[in-house]
Amino acid sequence: MNLPLIITLVVVVLIVLAVIGMFNSLVTLRNQFKNAFAQIDVQLKRRYDLIPNLVETAKGYLSHERQTLEAVIAARNVAYSANQKASANPADAGAMAGLGTAEGALAGTLSKLMMLSESYPNLKADANMRQLSEELTSTENKVSFARQAYNDSVMRYNTARETFPNVILAGTFGFQPAALFEITNEAEKAAPQVKF
Repeated sequence: MNLPLIITLVVVVLIVLAVIGMFNSLVTLRNQFKNAFAQIDVQLKRRYDLIPNLVETAKGYLSHERQTLEAVIAARNVAYSANQKASANPADAGAMAGLGTAEGALAGTLSKLMMLSESYPNLKADANMRQLSEELTSTENKVSFARQAYNDSVMRYNTARETFPNVILAGTFGFQPAALFEITNEAEKAAPQVKF
């Protein structure tokens, strides 16, 4: 056999193996950030299911605060819709930005509801309201942890995608950058305060 031919074949095989390794690494990282978003999705759906129960419990005590209750439900519906869009493609920066905005608005309206409920001792004493509030607080904490894990996964994926030589492969095979799940408005970053 010809030595230059063997060396050329070995080099080609090594390059092919390197490309396969980089491709598989990018696929693994992409799947990890999508899975991390799925964990956020589970917690957000739990919160979306809790909110109507919370509003229904408060409705009897806050009948003349109908506007606040309707605002909470409307914000929940917008956030739910934004979550559905983001769930379809967590890599879509526009969908993630929309979800962040919708979640911020929902947190703001929930905060108003919780502050308003402070003025009603009977509502604060209601066992269902206390239980729902505790579940909501627990869910908010889980959303925060899941969002942090998602953002960490996105950072690892984007870093791997943007480093050389992966950047060449990422562009060739359509590995798009992933968007962080951020809430940009400082006032919206505060979690609803639940105090009973």
